[in-house]
Amino acid sequence: MRLDLATWQEVETYLETSGGIVIPAGSTEQHGPMGLIGTDAICAQEIAEGAAELADAMVAPTLAYTPAPFNMAFPGTMSVSEPLFEALVLELLEGLLSHGFDGIYFLNGHGANLAPLTRAAEGFAGARIRIRSWWEIEAVDALRKAYYGDWEGMHATPSEVAITQATHRIVPPGSAAKAPEKLSQDYIERHAGDRHGPAEQHRQRFPDGRVGSHSALATPQHGGALLKAAQASVAEDYLDWLAGGPQRG
Repeated sequence: MRLDLATWQEVETYLETSGGIVIPAGSTEQHGPMGLIGTDAICAQEIAEGAAELADAMVAPTLAYTPAPFNMAFPGTMSVSEPLFEALVLELLEGLLSHGFDGIYFLNGHGANLAPLTRAAEGFAGARIRIRSWWEIEAVDALRKAYYGDWEGMHATPSEVAITQATHRIVPPGSAAKAPEKLSQDYIERHAGDRHGPAEQHRQRFPDGRVGSHSALATPQHGGALLKAAQASVAEDYLDWLAGGPQRG
């Protein structure tokens, strides 16, 4: 059930039997020549809604305006500061907890969200708050590696592009048909969590917006399989976590 498509009476009834809620968190930023600007938000929302249907869970509106300062040199990117995003999450958590939601599951689709989400969650000692990025779940990660190997890269990944192809539309590869520069493991580790530096410098380093990701390897068939695996895995993870008592992580 989507929170924004429910009435307050329906939410009140839901809370009589469950205090769980899934909050998708993405971004609004460039995703290379063939990736939609809303890719991170689309992936998080599509996976969250499918998982919620399987788990009979409530889904909150997607958090789509999040930190992406490194991509501000690409038109269409809309970024907010980490302190602003963290403050928003803090207030949302306060409100949900006050209503009786006691199991808050963030389904993340954007690396730069992780630090502010974690800091916000740490402000509520004893609350059940879980933060999971969809791509890290074992069944999904196995598919990503099987389909793309090292060409998954870091940004405008073929796995996320494939999901948007399956759910929205296919953009011709254009310049993305050519493989990008392959990243070293050292680079990936040093820039994990979207630590990509100043915007102009980032665009100069990766002029078409892809960061080691061969987006043109994506297919809607891959996207459908990734989506199905992610929805099932998130539903299972959510239910197991919700039944397990107070915890975070």
